[in-house]
Amino acid sequence: MQHIPLIELTRGGTLECQHLGSVAVVNTRGQLVAHAGNPHWLSFTRSTLKALQALPFIEAGGHRQFGFSTRQIAMLCASHNGEDMHVTEAQGMLEKAGLTYKTLRCGCHVPMLFAQTETSPPAGAVFDERHNNCSGKHAGFVAYCVQHGLDLEDYIAPEHPLQQAIRRDVARAVGLDANDLTMGIDGCSAPNYAMPLSKLAYGYARLASGSRDTEFGESFAALGNAMTEHPDLVSGTGRNDLAFMRAGRGDWVTKIGADGVQVVGSKSRGEAVALKILDANKVALHAATVEVLDQLGWLDDAQREELKPWRAATIVNARGVLVGGRRPAFRLQVGG
Repeated sequence: MQHIPLIELTRGGTLECQHLGSVAVVNTRGQLVAHAGNPHWLSFTRSTLKALQALPFIEAGGHRQFGFSTRQIAMLCASHNGEDMHVTEAQGMLEKAGLTYKTLRCGCHVPMLFAQTETSPPAGAVFDERHNNCSGKHAGFVAYCVQHGLDLEDYIAPEHPLQQAIRRDVARAVGLDANDLTMGIDGCSAPNYAMPLSKLAYGYARLASGSRDTEFGESFAALGNAMTEHPDLVSGTGRNDLAFMRAGRGDWVTKIGADGVQVVGSKSRGEAVALKILDANKVALHAATVEVLDQLGWLDDAQREELKPWRAATIVNARGVLVGGRRPAFRLQVGG
């Protein structure tokens, strides 16, 4: 099986673009409930992995040892905007571990807020690693190292005991052997793993099931509940994860990843959706995700209306003139 068109663009009634991709819907038993394209496509997980990368820290009780709040647990899973609220929480996490932002190895970039709001940083603004969208994840990384007396200088090296523990727990969460995880280096310099979409969906079905999971129940509950309680910290102003988790009314644990990956887990259903858009088009990814949720029957009328902007069904030009449309081009197939 290969990728199929998920979203099509038309201009003047003529097909102009197709965005190919695949979808996997999996339950907590690892069963493929529905799919489109190739549900077993090997895809890098990118930032959808963050909640699972936090497992060694949570499993070892690091959040309790350092007194991390629910807000700070949400930051472990965040790809945030670098807004003041995010920087404040990252700073608090570091202080509780007795560290400074100079310990972080995620690098520094202009906060994502400015790209999101199409604005420019104030003149003379200075940013550091706390503004990096992955600073919460990295704050958790270094706190784990403090907890276990591990070297901080190379904590992002694949052979570091922290990264080995992450690889072990990620594999357990998605039902793979650790040796079957394909490694690459993420934008924040930490190891990231590629896996079949169906396995990523399985991991999120388990994450969303929280305390019902027999292996990671307490940790999944802590992580999933923090994400749904504080979606503004997981993402930020105007962002997809914030909008989707609000629309989910506490039931959906959602996370987007760079280059066309998105996952939505349902606490009540014990299922999760994982999508990959091959050309990494964000608008197409969001539109396809809404369509998948609609086809699965996860949306009521109010949620359908709330997520309508993320379908982006109409295309207008700079003068506000309707020039084209965006439409789904797939139907989910039941089972494997």
